[in-house]
Amino acid sequence: MTIDCADPGRLVEFWALALHYRPQQPPDGHPTWRSYWLTKGIPEEELEGADGLDSIEDPAGVGPRFWFQREPKAGKNRLHLDLAVSGGRSVPLETRRERVAAEAERLIAAGATRLRVLHTEGADHSAA
Repeated sequence: MTIDCADPGRLVEFWALALHYRPQQPPDGHPTWRSYWLTKGIPEEELEGADGLDSIEDPAGVGPRFWFQREPKAGKNRLHLDLAVSGGRSVPLETRRERVAAEAERLIAAGATRLRVLHTEGADHSAA
């Protein structure tokens, strides 16, 4: 999955934490991704600012790889990821709400912004 952004390093740090992923290290024999891409023939001008880590991977090798491509832009990304942290519908609703709230607080501490809490009385659903 590729996500255009102005600051790949910042998003690598946040989304690795949020998804329990790890930053993807450059291939063996390359101290940086920049040095790797140069050996693949990518022109220097296309690598401006590409000195740090710009991708994350699932340590278990199951989930998708995310590449945060430096692409300065003015508009917001039209993508969001639903993080399944509640434990599912077999878990009591109050416990699910507590789990979602705790995860939201963890991610807010890492730089996220809470836009709203979704909760309708009587509904078996909640999100933050």
